[in-house]
Amino acid sequence: MKIPDAFEKLFSWIEKNGFYEDTEDGRVGYLYPIGKLRSEWSSNERPGGTLIEFYAEKDCDLFYFINEKTKGRLRVFARTGGDGSMAAFWIDDEGQQKIVHIGSGSGSMLACVLCDDPLDFLRLIAIGYDEICWNDEFDLTPSESFKNSNFTVQPNLKYQDWLIHEFQTSIPSKASEIVKKPAEYGDEDSKDPFCKWLIENDA
Repeated sequence: MKIPDAFEKLFSWIEKNGFYEDTEDGRVGYLYPIGKLRSEWSSNERPGGTLIEFYAEKDCDLFYFINEKTKGRLRVFARTGGDGSMAAFWIDDEGQQKIVHIGSGSGSMLACVLCDDPLDFLRLIAIGYDEICWNDEFDLTPSESFKNSNFTVQPNLKYQDWLIHEFQTSIPSKASEIVKKPAEYGDEDSKDPFCKWLIENDA
């Protein structure tokens, strides 16, 4: 298991811009200055694009469904939702490293491979959703997802601009362009390899 090159560039960009804070558990990185995010967050809107916290999870014991034999194949690197959902690196049965989502179970149930290409994950979090843990929004653009809500999220233009120019890439209009077949934990008929792996290793 290793940190992908695209992630190393992202973490360098985060540190260069000072988009982090040091806590008792270690450094946490953001895509937007956290002080400004908190001060400008209102009941109607907030700045900063997709809310995500990057950090190094020290112990996967918090995943009650992962046993001693298999938990070494999973390492959390980010919190994706206020409900406690997370993103992680996962080694599949063929030894390939993928990026997966682990819903909290108390809110999001999304449990699947998000992408094989680390750059696609960086593109996913640039689209502009409030959070990326709600797969019922993946077929909608951010503006469509906010349409029936009294709350909106302003796009993170600084991050979007860096991503486009650093990697000579584009940003999709919606998440389903990257996450083709989102699966939810407990779906016995899921063909998603990570979802199946979680179910098989439910302690």
